[in-house]
Amino acid sequence: MLQRLDEVTRRWHEMKTEQASPDVLADRKRLLEVSKKLAEIEPVVEAYQAYRRILEEEKGARELLGGESEPELRALAEEEVRHLSAELAEREKALKLLLLPTDPNDRRNVVLEVRAGTGGEEAALFAAELLRMYTRYAEGRRWRVNVTDLSEAGMGGVKEAVALIEGDGAYSRLKFESGVHRVQRVPTTEASGRIHTSAATVAVMPEAEEIEIEIDSKDLRIDTFCSSGKGGQSVNTTYSAVRITHLPTSLAVSCQNERSQLQNRAQAMRILKARLYEMARAEQQAKVSAERRSMVGSGDRSEKIRTYNFPQSRVTDHRIGLTVHRLQEILNGELDLLLDPLIAHFQAERLERELASTG
Repeated sequence: MLQRLDEVTRRWHEMKTEQASPDVLADRKRLLEVSKKLAEIEPVVEAYQAYRRILEEEKGARELLGGESEPELRALAEEEVRHLSAELAEREKALKLLLLPTDPNDRRNVVLEVRAGTGGEEAALFAAELLRMYTRYAEGRRWRVNVTDLSEAGMGGVKEAVALIEGDGAYSRLKFESGVHRVQRVPTTEASGRIHTSAATVAVMPEAEEIEIEIDSKDLRIDTFCSSGKGGQSVNTTYSAVRITHLPTSLAVSCQNERSQLQNRAQAMRILKARLYEMARAEQQAKVSAERRSMVGSGDRSEKIRTYNFPQSRVTDHRIGLTVHRLQEILNGELDLLLDPLIAHFQAERLERELASTG
């Protein structure tokens, strides 16, 4: 491990020098590439430097312990060695996690889709609550949220919603949210007080970069229509809404959130590219990435991942057997109560497999 860390540190110093060179400073694209790579490995280098400092401190404490004869000073030295050894073990574990291969999509923006599932009106109300939960979570992290398509139901429910969430690391935090979310509660329309079970599906996709998905214009059919949402007379009487259909796959994307047809078209293309990228990624996973599927699930929407139980104020994530009795806080956007344990669990699984594979 230390050899790998020395190599990462050496590479980091080389890239720092490259970043400051006149050729790179004059090439904006190359400068962005180098800066991005530096940002990715800098946490590893900083953690390793801290580890080396503590390693030197522990070495000095052991030398002091070996030459100390007075009982009181020897006891202090022994305590110092125990403390530093424990800290070294923790930092070594953290370094092993940092050295794990990263998901190349982790730093990307997210295309979030929320759809009402089984349960009729109650499912639509729950889908609206999930959309608000993710919106509040994103706003709490100062990410930008733009709902690009929204199909509303009665009583404030949502049949289907598509949102673009822009922020560094958005996918790394939300990628485990894909699947079926189940709710158990007494609907407002239930006179007898009987608890109903409804569901909504969530899909989280990394936004594709421009160079990754190339779409031939002849493969697209672009239709325009009047927006049906809020916005007044100008929105409802001009053909500003856009629907783009990708003919080879029959994928269709609508966007009517923006006031101009040009803006809606640009947003719809971003969503379409993300969906095509996700299709290609899923095909690749099916062929060569059984390990990752076993770790995070395939993202298939038939997978029930979580239950929100209102009578008991309980949220249970079925993948890791985690139950948290803070339902309202989670729905208000405090999603890290679930995401932090989820991410830690899957990281631990990856580390265990990595260690087993390297003997």
